Amino acid sequence: KSLTISFDCLNDSNVPVYSSGDAVSGRVTLEVTGEIRVKSLKIYARGHAKVRWTESRNAGSNTAYTQNYTEEVEYFNHKDILIGHERDDDNSEEGLHTIHSGRHEYAFSFELPQTPLATSFEGRHGSVRYWVKAELHRPWLLPVKLKKEFTVFEHIDINTPSLLSPQAGTKEKTLCCWFCTSGPISLSAKIERKGYTPGESIQIFAEIENCSSPMVVPKATIYQTQAFYAKGKMKEVKQLVANLRGESLSSGKTETWNGKQLKIPPVSPSILDCSIIRVEYSLMVYVDIPGAMDLFLNLPLVIGTIPLHPFGSRTSSVSSQCSMNMNWLGLTLPERPEAPPSYAEVVTEEQRQSSLAPLGACDDFERALPGPLFAYIQEFRFLPPPLYSEIDPNPDQPTDDRPSCPSR
Repeated sequence: KSLTISFDCLNDSNVPVYSSGDAVSGRVTLEVTGEIRVKSLKIYARGHAKVRWTESRNAGSNTAYTQNYTEEVEYFNHKDILIGHERDDDNSEEGLHTIHSGRHEYAFSFELPQTPLATSFEGRHGSVRYWVKAELHRPWLLPVKLKKEFTVFEHIDINTPSLLSPQAGTKEKTLCCWFCTSGPISLSAKIERKGYTPGESIQIFAEIENCSSPMVVPKATIYQTQAFYAKGKMKEVKQLVANLRGESLSSGKTETWNGKQLKIPPVSPSILDCSIIRVEYSLMVYVDIPGAMDLFLNLPLVIGTIPLHPFGSRTSSVSSQCSMNMNWLGLTLPERPEAPPSYAEVVTEEQRQSSLAPLGACDDFERALPGPLFAYIQEFRFLPPPLYSEIDPNPDQPTDDRPSCPSR
């Protein structure tokens, strides 16, 4: 009647999500209305990245052909037999299993490899997919097959130092028209860090100055770049993810962005470890110049899966504030450091007298040392420190009139 596959590990959206090294478990449910004879019930689990695209080629004036580019990387391949035996080509009655009417569940389990796996992805010219397939084989009938995919996330923790570092850049452009040259257009932009997660907002700090004659418009966009590799060739697809627009600037005007926010929509994480598919992101802050090439800055981004911890957020915020505003260097230190507290303020007379009492744990040590030496150590140990002074009360006196040796 029915053949279904279900997973044990589900998230809040009832979607099976795993990472490298996780155990994947579930069950194959077989529901029959009458008694059936079965040769085997098998499951196959597989994960792979696959790339495919075609290009037209000209071989002559009237000859054209299509060139196929394909590549595949297999991450794991697992097989398990839930009922029956390995071979299914024998239609004899021997080795058949009888399944009675009703609902029957068969558990399965396997572990994903410990090595890094590529995050599940669906692109224009390739994909990364993981699935479990069940096959029910019966004599003299075509097998019943069912495949169900699950999601794998190769986690990217944005709390790493390389992803918490600020990203910044500066560019300038001068417009020329024949023998007439206008003033420059300058652009400076910075973001607090390189790593973000979907749903976060990127705070953009920028300054745009228009000293040219035409009116310009500052803008910012997030781009996703998909790169596919096969047979030594590369196919690239660039997609707009999010954008914002600033105010138009006439000649001589300046605009400053003090943390202008651009929200990251729900997008797939960056894929950086797959040999045939890469998914990368960048923030482009640019000046739209009518009738000329735009002035733009590309700041790389990494979209991760583990969001910023509160400690990481504070560290990133402090580092960005320090790098954004260098006024903290103007803080002055006192001309003379404050003297440390006196010995009497730290150690009371009662504590000193009690410390001078003989210690039982040091009896063996005391017996091992000569009497005068141990008494000297005890006396030196509990003497108060010398008085604090910034002026040497006993400066070195030259023994003769010979000049001192210059320092090397």
